[in-house]
Amino acid sequence: MTAATHSTLFPRVPDSADAVLEGLDPEQRAVATALHGPVCVLAGAGTGKTRAITHRIAYGVRAGMLQPASVLAVTFTARAAGEMRGRLRQLGAAGVQARTFHSAALRQLQYFWPKAVGGGMPRIVDRKIPLVADAAAACRIRLDRNELRDAAAEIEWSKVTQTVPADYAAAAAKHGRETPRDPAEIAQIYSTYEDLKRERAVIDFEDVLLLTVGILQDRHDIAEQVRSQYQHFVVDEYQDVSPLQQRLLELWLGDRDDLCVVGDASQTIYSFTGATPDHLLDFRLRHPGATVVKLVRDYRSTPQVVHLANGLLAQARGRAADHRLELISQRPPGAEPRYTEYTDEPAEAEGAARRIRDLIGSGVPASEIAVLFRTNSQSETYEQALADAGVPYQLRGAERFFDRPEVRKAWSALRAAARFGGNDSLLEDAVDLPSQVRAVLSGEGWTGAPPAGSGAVRERWESLAALVNLAQDFAAARPDATLGDLVAELDERANAQHAPTVQGVTLASLHSAKGLEWDVVFLVGVAEGMMPITYARTDEQIEEERRLLYVGVTRARQQLSVSWALSRSPGSRPNRRPSRFLDGLRPGSTAPGGRSGATGGGGVEQGSAGHRTTSLAVGGGSVPVARRTSRTPARCRVCGRSLREAGEMKLMRCEDCPSDMDEGLYERLREWRAVQARRSGQPDFCVFTDRTLMAIAEAGPSTPVELGRIPGVIARKLQRYGADVLDICAGREPLAEDESD
Repeated sequence: MTAATHSTLFPRVPDSADAVLEGLDPEQRAVATALHGPVCVLAGAGTGKTRAITHRIAYGVRAGMLQPASVLAVTFTARAAGEMRGRLRQLGAAGVQARTFHSAALRQLQYFWPKAVGGGMPRIVDRKIPLVADAAAACRIRLDRNELRDAAAEIEWSKVTQTVPADYAAAAAKHGRETPRDPAEIAQIYSTYEDLKRERAVIDFEDVLLLTVGILQDRHDIAEQVRSQYQHFVVDEYQDVSPLQQRLLELWLGDRDDLCVVGDASQTIYSFTGATPDHLLDFRLRHPGATVVKLVRDYRSTPQVVHLANGLLAQARGRAADHRLELISQRPPGAEPRYTEYTDEPAEAEGAARRIRDLIGSGVPASEIAVLFRTNSQSETYEQALADAGVPYQLRGAERFFDRPEVRKAWSALRAAARFGGNDSLLEDAVDLPSQVRAVLSGEGWTGAPPAGSGAVRERWESLAALVNLAQDFAAARPDATLGDLVAELDERANAQHAPTVQGVTLASLHSAKGLEWDVVFLVGVAEGMMPITYARTDEQIEEERRLLYVGVTRARQQLSVSWALSRSPGSRPNRRPSRFLDGLRPGSTAPGGRSGATGGGGVEQGSAGHRTTSLAVGGGSVPVARRTSRTPARCRVCGRSLREAGEMKLMRCEDCPSDMDEGLYERLREWRAVQARRSGQPDFCVFTDRTLMAIAEAGPSTPVELGRIPGVIARKLQRYGADVLDICAGREPLAEDESD
């Protein structure tokens, strides 16, 4: 969640320009009052940069020094732009344009196309991979699915760095890019891709910027019209600007310098897309008289988290590292970062899920917990572990809140109630706004208590609960608000994509976590080969991986857990080691220069490297069951190939190898699972997932030991369900609950 949504109340609009400045620290106030000339804000993680620049815009508008329609604030994601619009509205500066580069360029392109080009604007393709596939086929070059994705990424990089097909090979070599195929082949595909677009009268996402740049360069009358509209520019996340975006910004500015940029070179993590911190680091060279303000007071994280973040950057090298900011925490002391080592990745996921379940049980909201990983492929293991632990979760990058079907339906119901509420029997006993909302949403599936477990039912309830909580906060801030006022607030928030908080642990990649923050963060998979990632080989690539870990660390407000696994799968050789970035920082480790890591607080929690045992009650006694005892690599039981993917390891066979599943047994297990789920009030998959049932039906275990070897049959489930499952596998009816008492 973001700092904006962390507040539970709706702040009142400041009653004057001076009131806008209240609560800002000296450096933030310096940013807010520097309204003219070039301004460069170097802002460390958690230092309130969005607060500073939104208050700067609002102060200028409220003081009459800036006209709202003349300000263009630009950032890199629709979410960040929506958050900025929401904050400006709360500060009384509605009407300011806050957009992404692409959104701003698209509006201008659509408006000026008839005048500059004539006719209708070409259609924008949603996905370029099908077009890349056609281009490769036309060149008689066979690309698999991964190569197609990588070729598309190379085309995107070429366009944002303004590299034409003829220059691609030289440019790729200059920048040290590892191309998915021979550079000459990529250049040929790129050239054919551009030809196909022209033939089909379509453009892609990058063309929106390129065409806008072309029109502004060639048509001075149009460029002057844009400059007369926008006279004051603010650019957030300036370290992520690509050469193409920088060129567009220069054309918007013309010969003026009324520009404020904000960024942190230590958070440059998108260079693979063409982003470069050079524009930020060279800002004072291009604008010698610029006002420069450094924000280093960290309001987000505890001193312990900040100490680790500073320690990571202290070992960094390169130009960005030379301009690093040393953060100073403004929060009370908290817990030391927690370091944990596990035998394998499933054990690491299960360990994180157990701790998360305990945290939620102790009162930490699920929405204030995040699990962050290096690659999206790591998500499945944690989804499974959290589901097994009965913990609700949400995937970062999933469907937007206001686009969810249940939200749109509830929104319509609230709008109808606001319009015709006097004739709605549901509202007869509702005495205030929150009770009105609860009454309306009860008809959409909201209940006072959440459903057990997770899954689609829980996710729908969480969406409706977020609207109920929003109504409570809204009524607390505006006691006289009506249902119609709340609907208007929802309309504003939907336009700004300023979603309320949804309960559920967040699963996200480190890249997608940029700009977000949580009370508790689990950084998982922090091992060599994953952090830094295997294909990061050059010094520049290694340093970007270090910055990525720094971004992950600085997402945590209060508690931070860092973990790694010695092997990928159960039984594999434990040949991994913790990330080199932790050397000298985690307890007991040695820094590259020979300095030992801190020994006070925290400490490495050594995961069990030997046997794990549990016992299963059978026939009035108990049978010890060994868990994860084999040290041999996980291999397909059909073809013998080493298994890598979590889903394959669960089935103990390759996805493509034939299944010998007992279909009848599988159906009996599904019927039994449905009964168990109804009894516990949980979704079916919280008992066992389909894949686990499939693995059981394929293996046909006859003993607790054999059942316990199946991935997905964790100790807790073995204890609870093992006897039933073994009875079903043996063709017996499991005992009813009252028979076993």
